[in-house]
Amino acid sequence: MILKKATVLIVDDDPDVLTAVKLLLKPETQEIITEKNPENLNSLLQRNQVDLVLLDMNFNSAINTGNEGIYWLRKIKEWKPNVSVVMITAYGDIELAVRSLKEGANDFVVKPWHNEKLIDTIKELLDKKEGIKTSKPLKGVSGQTSILGESEVMENIFHKVNKIAPTDANILILGENGTGKDLMAKAIHERSLRADKPFVKVDVGALTDSLFESELFGHKKGAYTDAREDRMGRFEEAEGGTLFLDEIGNISLQQQAKLLTVLQNRQVTRLGTNKAIDINIRLICATNVPLHELANENHFRKDLIYRINTVEINMPPLRKRNEDIVILARHFAKLYTSKYLKPTMDFELAALQKLKMYNYPGNVRELQYTIERAVIMADEHILRADDLIFSILETPGESIINEDNIQLSTLEKNAILRVIEKHSGNITRAAKELGLTRTALYRRLSKYDI
Repeated sequence: MILKKATVLIVDDDPDVLTAVKLLLKPETQEIITEKNPENLNSLLQRNQVDLVLLDMNFNSAINTGNEGIYWLRKIKEWKPNVSVVMITAYGDIELAVRSLKEGANDFVVKPWHNEKLIDTIKELLDKKEGIKTSKPLKGVSGQTSILGESEVMENIFHKVNKIAPTDANILILGENGTGKDLMAKAIHERSLRADKPFVKVDVGALTDSLFESELFGHKKGAYTDAREDRMGRFEEAEGGTLFLDEIGNISLQQQAKLLTVLQNRQVTRLGTNKAIDINIRLICATNVPLHELANENHFRKDLIYRINTVEINMPPLRKRNEDIVILARHFAKLYTSKYLKPTMDFELAALQKLKMYNYPGNVRELQYTIERAVIMADEHILRADDLIFSILETPGESIINEDNIQLSTLEKNAILRVIEKHSGNITRAAKELGLTRTALYRRLSKYDI
């Protein structure tokens, strides 16, 4: 639906908010309805053809549940299931706002909002309702740290990042090795309100029990044999900024208990002292351990998972975002031709086909190293299929066969991929070896999106 034809209902007990939103949206919409008392919601929805509701998270009303916004959200979805709902939340109520998404809200905005961003959010929801694809100028999360992608799965991640980055919500990033979890953590920090403060990364999975406390919480001179001077820990170093704990799934139960205490109390105590130091950090964690395995209490405390996982981001393996391979390959080619002072290079068609055929057990990191090596070794301005040599570090056959290959159609697709790769993208030769006509092979290429 076009915003100009929409009716928007704003429900908030702050008259200043009602006035501000009405003035902002009145020139953009067909009708704006404002309401201070959420108990009038049902009658307003019955009397008016409302397209979208802007609903505050907190009201001073008779309900008094502490999360009145969730209560009224459920009521709206009960009375008018097709009405879009955008929650209005204060900066400190992000966990409630995230919960509202699970309860059926379409989106949320944080006070104070940017006017253009609020209008864009409403437009996008109304367009989506009508099946209109909203054009997006960015191909990913950009800034000092860029994460590129045009696949649907990455578009969904970018949308989530845009929502959660300006908040203080704790984030757990999940994904296989090489999918870009550390880059995502840095990108979130750069888009947060803490961007001008420190970003501190710690590979906690590599810390022994004896180093864990000293590294994270600091120590006083003489606290142990090699403690020759006072040293602040990583929590203190990240004060006001973001602390990124990588490989969180690999820490011991003893380390988990110590970390949980710090996160609950928002205080650290340096080894060798009894003085507690207040901390103000935004926490991002990452692990390559799947969440269902992480939730095994024999290995990881569930109360710590809840503490670090207000919002989770699942970084997909590269084989699940095939549409992004060429974008990433060209990005890395540009990066390394500049680094190694080489002329601009592009890929021949057979090289691009070879890149798209491969399954990347090492994910984006493997693609990056493959392109870097190709740029260094290439003798021409064109990167050819023969220039692309994939890592021998991965298990033989893993590049083609994966966990989905139990289906006959997948076996056929992989057979086609192997033969085309064998003939360096020559369709005529591949079709001959497969016992197909060129037309039949092209039909299969289209069928399997190769």
